[in-house]
Amino acid sequence: MDVTLHLAQDPEADELLGRSPLAALTGMLLDQQVPMEWAFKGPRTIADRLGLDDLDAHEIAAQDPETFAALLSQKPAVHRYPGSMAKRIQQLCQYLVEHYDGNAELVWKGVADGPELLRRLEELPGFGKQKARIFLALLGKQLGVRPKGWQEAAGAYGEKDCHRSVADITGPESLAKVRAHKQEMKAAAKAAKATGK
Repeated sequence: MDVTLHLAQDPEADELLGRSPLAALTGMLLDQQVPMEWAFKGPRTIADRLGLDDLDAHEIAAQDPETFAALLSQKPAVHRYPGSMAKRIQQLCQYLVEHYDGNAELVWKGVADGPELLRRLEELPGFGKQKARIFLALLGKQLGVRPKGWQEAAGAYGEKDCHRSVADITGPESLAKVRAHKQEMKAAAKAAKATGK
């Protein structure tokens, strides 16, 4: 991995996301209940606070949970819920250490096909079906990980020329389109709930 991503809209944070599989996974994990840019800037902030150039699954997994939570809670906090997200990041890193020798790239490297990759992503702590599909689409669309059937496995997120998720963000213009799509989806869900459908 060594591509330019534009998810954090911050050059240093995006540079780390583009070269570090663990940073990309961590940013995806953080991407809930906060703006996307905030979530994807988190890995760079964590690495800086640990005094590292990259995230290290072994190092994070071995951290004292309270110390690691305090690290994420420093101002500015890495997430709206730094304590619970610190726990989730450590669970993710512990899983990677146990199953992939701490190498996040092995989650997708040499995988047979899209369904297998989706299964592996769904097994990661903190990754449900939707988050796994979005990350699979990000791998395929921007990181060059395209096993047979990846687009189908990613579902709607794998479609070409759409602006549904972080997988489709390549700069400020596409970010605005993804934001508009998310707002439309929220409005439609709110309207459906109000009418009882």
